[in-house]
Amino acid sequence: MNFRGAHILSVKQFERADIDRLFQVADSMEPYAHRERVSKVLDGAILGNMFFEPSTRTRVSFGCAFNLLGGHVRETTDLKSSSISKGESLYDTARVISGYSDIIVMRHPQPGSVSEFAKASRVPVINGGDGPNEHPSQALLDLYTIKKELHSKDREIDGMSIAMVGDLKHGRTVHSLSQLLLLYKNITFTLITPNELRMPVEIVSELKAAGHQVIETEDMEAGLMDNDTVYLTRIQEERFTNKLEADIYRGRFRLNQAIYTRNCQPNTVIMHPLPRDSREDANELDNDLNQHPNLAIFRQTDNGVLVRMALFTLILDVTNKVDESAKEVGWYTERRF
Repeated sequence: MNFRGAHILSVKQFERADIDRLFQVADSMEPYAHRERVSKVLDGAILGNMFFEPSTRTRVSFGCAFNLLGGHVRETTDLKSSSISKGESLYDTARVISGYSDIIVMRHPQPGSVSEFAKASRVPVINGGDGPNEHPSQALLDLYTIKKELHSKDREIDGMSIAMVGDLKHGRTVHSLSQLLLLYKNITFTLITPNELRMPVEIVSELKAAGHQVIETEDMEAGLMDNDTVYLTRIQEERFTNKLEADIYRGRFRLNQAIYTRNCQPNTVIMHPLPRDSREDANELDNDLNQHPNLAIFRQTDNGVLVRMALFTLILDVTNKVDESAKEVGWYTERRF
């Protein structure tokens, strides 16, 4: 694909060569993300960060990525605080906000809403999550994390085994990640979920048609065995029409140190898109794994900044200019871990 000026709305836009290019650029962003150097390549540029659904990591990391490149961020963080609450259409909102911005990141609770918004926008739009549908940048940072974690263990994405655990019906992160993994070869997917929260049948069919092995099970301990990566998700209670129904599934699948030691390979990578639900009745990823060397959840969040910086530089066509405006930082912050 041609990144310059492109909307990023779906992982289906990407070919494997695009992923390789994006990750190469993400690697080059490390000195800036780690605050070793400062670049002002996007000085004067404005990001419209429009989040009409709750977000912490996605919203803040997109803003951080833009700031680290020298750009400015303007935020809308609630439907109630926007003119949409007064009946304004997505078309009108897009026409207005794109006049104030050079690029827009948008999250909205309705599937397809970001694509509809992008049709009217005068500047590139990145999908920050549209309901239970897609979350392209999360899938990209997840894949980037898997690549880096497996590489440190002399493994590759091709031929790997991954267990996806939890609410696979409503979890847009696993939907998008599965779609990206269609670009790779000979992957074994173990989908661990209650029967009522299974991965959408069309995604499972695509995985099988691409030659991947798919195992669906409700037996978590058996499903955890022989995987390179375990990707957990929380129960997406905001996607249920009845909260009491979500409570039925909360806490059914939990990973703690004892279960990991008993069932996982010693080098199995532990991932989670966050937030993890740490309430006692949920606790899908226990705090007793916080110091485990294979827990990659915070490396995931760090990688999100790198991937989002790479997206901005590619879309705004400044990848080759980042270093031109770079200088050493004028402060010191000790980062312990």
